[in-house]
Amino acid sequence: MSQILDQTATVRPPGIASRITSSLGRTLAKLGHEPLGMAGFIVLAVLITVAIFAPLIAPYDPAIQSLENALQPPSLAHLAGTDEFGRDIFSRLVYGTRITIQTVLSISFIVGPIGLLIGIVAGFFGGRTDAILMRATDIVLSFPSLILALSLAAALGAGLNTAIIAISLTAWPPIARLARAEALVVRNADYVAAARLYGASPVRILILYIAPMCIPSVIVRLTLNMAGIILTAASLGFLGLGAQPPAPEWGAMISSGRKFMLDYWWVAVMPGIAILLTSIAFNIVGDTLRDLLDPRHARS
Repeated sequence: MSQILDQTATVRPPGIASRITSSLGRTLAKLGHEPLGMAGFIVLAVLITVAIFAPLIAPYDPAIQSLENALQPPSLAHLAGTDEFGRDIFSRLVYGTRITIQTVLSISFIVGPIGLLIGIVAGFFGGRTDAILMRATDIVLSFPSLILALSLAAALGAGLNTAIIAISLTAWPPIARLARAEALVVRNADYVAAARLYGASPVRILILYIAPMCIPSVIVRLTLNMAGIILTAASLGFLGLGAQPPAPEWGAMISSGRKFMLDYWWVAVMPGIAILLTSIAFNIVGDTLRDLLDPRHARS
């Protein structure tokens, strides 16, 4: 036994801080060779900046109505035109960025830990635990995510917070399956075997040895899922189950502007463009992170 411990003593698990630092350094070094990915990161940085400094960027109050300026086309005074109540659409898009970023981050902070925990527990323990957790995951996956989110939002009541909860309850299964697949590989690593020989508890192994190795893949998957989260949140807003008026939520703006689509196209098109650009940016960033953090998916 002492010989085995001496041989395994040299095996050290990668610490959370050291792994994150090294991954971040490699990512920043490789990002310079990904111009498209760099553009995606720049767009996201602009969106976050707009969300933080919305009161300084928006030229008008997004909730103040001015009926004499209703349905004005885009101009220097109103860059994106005005809606049926005379509200400046550009200002509402700026403030709507806050709602979108808040929704995406809130859902990610809920879905990420839940999916990671379920996945690593199922992959590490296996057996009956794995079967029970994965069958529950399969049940959730068997329902179309948008339909399930709509049902939950309708049952919980309309509102931004309930929309976040409804989307979170439907978005964790892919994260759990990914974390399980990673845990199935990592649990057989040498440093995990060494930790068992040293008498580390299962909880310690999960937290310090398994989870850090699964986090990069989970982050990439979350980033790729953010575009779908934005579209789902916009769909709930479009149907009146998301943020409620007069909140400038992009999906709700499209819903209110669809009545004027033929004659006053900018009322619905402008928030649609905002959703499109944001979704594309998140997809590009997700693809870039996958290529940078996982060499198996690197572009040739």
